[in-house]
Amino acid sequence: MLFQSSIRHELTRTFSATLFVLVIIVMTMMLIRTLNFANQGAINPSEVSLVLGFTVLAYFPTILTLSLFISIVYTLSRMYRDSEMAVWFSSGQGLFQFIRPLLQFTLPVVLVVAVLSLVGWPWANAQTQELRQRYQTRGDVDRIAPGQFQESSDGNRVFYIDGDDRSATSAAALSGASAAGRKLFIFARQPKSEQIVTAQSGQVKDVGNSRFAVLTNGQSTEIADDHTLTVSRFQEYGIRIGDRSQALHGSLDDPQTLAATPPRAIPTLRLLQLPAPQYQGELGWRISMALAGINFMLLALASSKVNPRSGRSGSLVLALLFFTVYYNLINFAQDWITRGRIDMPRMLLLLHGGIFALAMLWIWMRHNQWSLHRLLPRRPVPAGEGRQA
Repeated sequence: MLFQSSIRHELTRTFSATLFVLVIIVMTMMLIRTLNFANQGAINPSEVSLVLGFTVLAYFPTILTLSLFISIVYTLSRMYRDSEMAVWFSSGQGLFQFIRPLLQFTLPVVLVVAVLSLVGWPWANAQTQELRQRYQTRGDVDRIAPGQFQESSDGNRVFYIDGDDRSATSAAALSGASAAGRKLFIFARQPKSEQIVTAQSGQVKDVGNSRFAVLTNGQSTEIADDHTLTVSRFQEYGIRIGDRSQALHGSLDDPQTLAATPPRAIPTLRLLQLPAPQYQGELGWRISMALAGINFMLLALASSKVNPRSGRSGSLVLALLFFTVYYNLINFAQDWITRGRIDMPRMLLLLHGGIFALAMLWIWMRHNQWSLHRLLPRRPVPAGEGRQA
């Protein structure tokens, strides 16, 4: 049918362009945020691209929903502005007849949003969380960057290796072999003293689950709390510098692992088995992202109308306002479920069912050309106040 095919064709073009623009904007914003985290030492600088990809994938349901909403509002507003809607209305197509072609276009997008919300969102967050934890819990030697002063994980030591051996040291550390370097400096803060150790060369050796720095041809200076200074020279000196870095893996059936895992990184099937409010709130948010797509389609149909006084961008501004309010209501509902003030099924019914009923009532009023001023009673005009000739 020409009516449905023309609408779907134009929606596809508008949706593709809108999605491309929003993805570029979000990637730029997330890139700045990720680089800031890397600069603060929260993530590995060499894994910025991975973290960026997982972050964009996690926010892709929101991007798709916003693209769908904007594309429908823009397409219908253009049809109003170019008098195409007047042609369809005069041929017997009312607003309710627009629901079917819009729904045919919306359902595939909603299905993709549902899959990404229920599967992609927790998987991407889990991968990002693992990258951050692996970088934060790496061994002290893995933290050392040649030519830079680097603090240990407990904050009691500061390491420095000469930058001349950058390639050799980095390759050894990445391959898991014993790292070696020249011109080493170690500052160690002990309970009752502070120690400064310098050496011409050194090597890291793994003994069991512990790591030791074996220094050769160096000097140790120890300053006690009573200001006693002890200087000694050595041919070989060993310092325990921590444990070997291990990957963080654990089953979510373990209570400790589950408590350390944020709800957004827990798979949806596991959330269904957890009755705690914080997990039900996260589950409600994921389901809400899928249900919101249908309501956004109805809101776009109800709110799309061109006002010559507001210009072409008036409908888009109103659409962004509706999206912001609805999205904040979803986050507000998640917070209420997390706090235990209301259960998840009731909140989903009240929020999304209420928005659905409001959107359908709005469409019905516009379909029948009803307005609020027609529903309000008019003030009777007293005799003698009519227009004088």
